[in-house]
Amino acid sequence: MPLGATPSPDGVSFELWAPRATRVELALVSPDRTQHNVDMTLGEDGVWRVFVSGVGPGQRYGYRLHGPWDPDQGERFNPAKLHLDPYARAITADVDYTGPIFDHTKKNNYKLDTKDSAFAVPLSVVVGPSAPARPLATPIPQSQMVIYETHVKGFTKRNPQVPEQLRGTYAGFASEANIAYLKGLGINTVEFLPVHHYISEPFLIGRGLTDYWGYNTLGFFAPHAGYSASGTMGEQVQEFKDMVSALHDAGIAVILDVVYNHTGEGGHTGPTLCFRGIDHGAYYRLINNNHDDYDVTGTGNSVDTSKEQVLQLVMDSLRYWATEMGVDGFRFDLASTLIRNGKHEIDQSHPFKQWIAADRALRDKVMIAEPWDIGPYGYQVGGWGVGWSEWNDVYRSYMRDFWRGNANGVQELATRLSGSSDIFDKGGRTGLSSVNFINAHDGFTLRDLVTYNLKHNERNGEYNRDGSDDNRSNNHGYEGETDDAGILAARRRTAKNMMATLLLSTGMPMFVAGDEFGRTQQGNNNAYCQDSEISWVDWKPAHHWDDLSALTKALLALRAKHPVLRPSNFRWAVEVRDANRKRMGRDEVAWFAESGLEMTNDQWYQWDRRTLGMYVSDIDDAFLVIFHAGSGPVEFQLPGGAWARSYQIAVHTGLEEELPTGELATGSVLHVPAWTVVVLKADVPNQA
Repeated sequence: MPLGATPSPDGVSFELWAPRATRVELALVSPDRTQHNVDMTLGEDGVWRVFVSGVGPGQRYGYRLHGPWDPDQGERFNPAKLHLDPYARAITADVDYTGPIFDHTKKNNYKLDTKDSAFAVPLSVVVGPSAPARPLATPIPQSQMVIYETHVKGFTKRNPQVPEQLRGTYAGFASEANIAYLKGLGINTVEFLPVHHYISEPFLIGRGLTDYWGYNTLGFFAPHAGYSASGTMGEQVQEFKDMVSALHDAGIAVILDVVYNHTGEGGHTGPTLCFRGIDHGAYYRLINNNHDDYDVTGTGNSVDTSKEQVLQLVMDSLRYWATEMGVDGFRFDLASTLIRNGKHEIDQSHPFKQWIAADRALRDKVMIAEPWDIGPYGYQVGGWGVGWSEWNDVYRSYMRDFWRGNANGVQELATRLSGSSDIFDKGGRTGLSSVNFINAHDGFTLRDLVTYNLKHNERNGEYNRDGSDDNRSNNHGYEGETDDAGILAARRRTAKNMMATLLLSTGMPMFVAGDEFGRTQQGNNNAYCQDSEISWVDWKPAHHWDDLSALTKALLALRAKHPVLRPSNFRWAVEVRDANRKRMGRDEVAWFAESGLEMTNDQWYQWDRRTLGMYVSDIDDAFLVIFHAGSGPVEFQLPGGAWARSYQIAVHTGLEEELPTGELATGSVLHVPAWTVVVLKADVPNQA
């Protein structure tokens, strides 16, 4: 029988892994919060079991665990505290932070608190079986994916096209208007910020704030109850499935940002709601004295996946979301924590990776690592191997620098545009190993990146000390919003240049919901605690950002239509050959200077060079993309010969009147304005 609560026609089987407990009581909770406790039986496998007849889906429950109170041995058993089921498919609500939710007294973190927590904690809910979410009719290859990082609540909370009662919910995200917008933009993959049931940190509650992003998981199987429009007694499960089905029906894949590296209980001074009370020393990494947490996540605790049963919990959760809930992939927050061994050392051959690779339900899913944590040797960018993609922070930092005029030459630009082979080209990996991004939820929005040089996080209540100071942003001469037409035009142009660069680079592109039309967080670069209009997408943005939205749509349509703009492999100077293997006289990639000739060795080493032409081609297609980050215009001669018979501008980031329309002859000179990306479609023969 599986762990958790498994209903049958006659009742429910409850199973809980707690090998060091001496007694476990199942608490069946009535609507009026009265309890009926049933003793469970311990098996040789460390699992406590009991079958209860006459109960079924909708039954609320929790566990009380008896055992030693011995923090020096990682044992903090306290039967006065009611615990969630780690395998609960649904969780009722939030936490009463004024209640007795701590296993220890206020005066001593290692002294037992005997006050009952039952009325202050959320409850587990028995969920009945239902059909899995409908899968995608045609799976989307990773080479075609454009990842749209979004928040379930924040994306629809202010959308007037979504029925008011559904805004901010799973059902709201599944609404016709919402899906129509995603399809119209050209999005085929959404990546949700955490949807596992989570809670707020006590220090945030004390400031009158709440956790908004959701990186504070309490239940690895339960959809977050706060995003449900239909109820929190198990209804959230079906509502989530319906949302995934609706997205799949529209041809949109679903990736979840998952947080298995820590839980919402924090360190041993935090609340005890589930894992710590079941077995502190089993679920969490502890330092040598066994009573303090070994924290490599910055949250107070780190889940110990070196323990087989804990790793099994993670794997069972992944399989559940992949099979029953229908999701197509996972992005692992602080993934390095998950591959630390029993000595807390990084191990790229960790069973976590081996089990995923061997699992039939998971091995074909998209696996994305945030390839770092804050512990020793935690920065593992480029180390995850075949089958994994990784957030590429090197790409992010360089592209920000390039478009603010703070990069030396264009050597690295070519490398980043080609898939960052210097980082990922090892062990048979491909260009899809790199998840390219310039903005993510953590940091400035795209608009704020061109509007603020400094963070403005005062509303977070930490005296503006939180959030990164390494923003690599450019306010274009004025801090914050302004009516100055010249500054506004420069900001829009830079934003368009960065969006164009992102969508024309080899790898999996990702951008944040609302970046396509200039969403702002008013300079807040750490809005994790802003469940407010600071974070919610404003669907009435300033109209002067419309050109960014139009550019994004045009680039996404171009990328979808032309495979040459979204290669799976790194870009190398390999000759293009026709179906009969005859040479076609051009390469899959070539790099051009403004002279119309391929870059020379000396030009590659010009530290002040700000212009690069990227020519890409296959049997059928070819494009010349000019990246110009100079403060003045440049005259760019269009290559001829086998490279093209003529050119036509497909899209550009300049003003409409700045660049010509119509056919352009090879050898002609194109006047490229300052700070501009130009995408030219090259007319080439499709046979030798």
